[in-house]
Amino acid sequence: MSAPRQLAARRGRLAGGDLGGLADFSPAYFAMVMATGVVSLAAYQQGFELVAQMLFGLNGVIWIALWLLSGLRLVRHPRAFFGDMVDHLRGPGFFTWVAGTALLGTQFVVLVNGGGSMAFFLWALAVILWAGLTYTVFTAFTVKEVKPTLDQGISGAWLLAVVATQSVAVLSALLAAQTPQPWRLELNFFALSMWLWGGMFYIWMMSLIFYRYTFFRFSPDDLTPPYWINMGAMAISTLAGSLLIVNAPDAPFLQSLVPFLKGFTVFYWATGTWWVPMLLVLGVWRYGYKHFPFEYDPLYWGAVFPLGMYSACTFRMAQAMSFGFLGILSNTFLAVALVAWVVTFAGLLFQLARRLTGLMWRA
Repeated sequence: MSAPRQLAARRGRLAGGDLGGLADFSPAYFAMVMATGVVSLAAYQQGFELVAQMLFGLNGVIWIALWLLSGLRLVRHPRAFFGDMVDHLRGPGFFTWVAGTALLGTQFVVLVNGGGSMAFFLWALAVILWAGLTYTVFTAFTVKEVKPTLDQGISGAWLLAVVATQSVAVLSALLAAQTPQPWRLELNFFALSMWLWGGMFYIWMMSLIFYRYTFFRFSPDDLTPPYWINMGAMAISTLAGSLLIVNAPDAPFLQSLVPFLKGFTVFYWATGTWWVPMLLVLGVWRYGYKHFPFEYDPLYWGAVFPLGMYSACTFRMAQAMSFGFLGILSNTFLAVALVAWVVTFAGLLFQLARRLTGLMWRA
């Protein structure tokens, strides 16, 4: 195997692209829950209720299955499990657990009448996961004696920490709108705090990622699908800001911050929009110019999620700020996200069928 291919294989295993076995099971696989959840919510916004409900039901099954697999991996391969948590490439993948759980809770709020109890349970679980993972993963990265260089240790997957933070903000804001006082005030304040923290986190991490982009050698192997989280992190930040604007009349402190909320929400949306052409150009460079093979990888769920989130956040921001002219963008990205979800899900089914066939032949 050539040196570039060896490096690609290593990156795939570290980032979670290898489906080889339970020991190598990627913590980032909860991105499938994130992608399915947000495409469901975006479809509901556009009036495709049957599609939204079908994806919601499927997402619940996926979420349970991934928890069972992760729990089994923890029991059978604890060294690999905890080793991933402190690995610079695989560790950030655990934040998909937070975002996937919070987005499933968001589906309960939006799609289920009387789903508030389950949504609150998922919110509490997401908050616990967020606190535990944030201070475990980043403390470990700080105190490790042996660390990778910047170009080998950072990727767009680090921004999953931003997505996780903003997903909690989104669910908190939605629950606040359905909760009587005095808890409504506290939930809105918590949502605002998480929204601001997520924004600061993006600034820190994006500075490092952009520096890695522009000052280190960049090969097609480096452009893994989670780099789409560059845009997705800003999209979910836009969604959270839009929900806070909608909640402002019920929270005096939010009312006083409305100009700030609107300004930063548009700032987040504009930043996310800037990334779309850039990522498309880089994708053409990777697959068209460099002829990188296009085959199923669980990391592609990290690229489906931003497409659906961009549709959802644009729709909600257009409502909150009377930007009706943005409707066409929301519609277009929903169509793209649905196609991307179907293609990626088909790739998963094909991969599973191929592995099952191989096991049957061995038997």
